[in-house]
Amino acid sequence: QVQVVESGGGLVQTGGSLRLSCAPSGSGFSINAMGWYRQAPGKQRELVAAITSGGRTNYADSVNGRFTISRDNAKNTVYLEMSRLKPEDTAVYYCNVRVWKWKEYDYWGQGTQVTVSS
Repeated sequence: QVQVVESGGGLVQTGGSLRLSCAPSGSGFSINAMGWYRQAPGKQRELVAAITSGGRTNYADSVNGRFTISRDNAKNTVYLEMSRLKPEDTAVYYCNVRVWKWKEYDYWGQGTQVTVSS
C-alpha cells in the first residue's frame, strides 16, 4: 500500500511564497508522474503542475511563471515552489503520485490548506 504524505501548507500574505513537498511511502514500485492539484471551495479539483519521471513539466496557465514544480528522484519527493501568491490561489492542495507496479495506479495525499490573505 502506498501512502502519500504532504507538508508545507499554511497562511501567507498576497505576494508571499510557500513550498509544498510530497513523498510516497512504501516500496516495490516505480514512480511515473507526480503532480499537484488544488480545489477551492465550490470549485472542481484542477491540475496545478505535474512532472514526469524524465523531468518534463506542465503548468496551469494561472500559475505559469509563479510556481515551479521539481522532483528529487533519489528521495522520491516532489516539491511545489509557489511565489507571488494571490488570494485566488487559496485552496486545498493535493499531491498525486502515479506509480507503476505491474500496472499504473494513482495515489492521493490527504491535502494541505494554502490560504493567501489579501
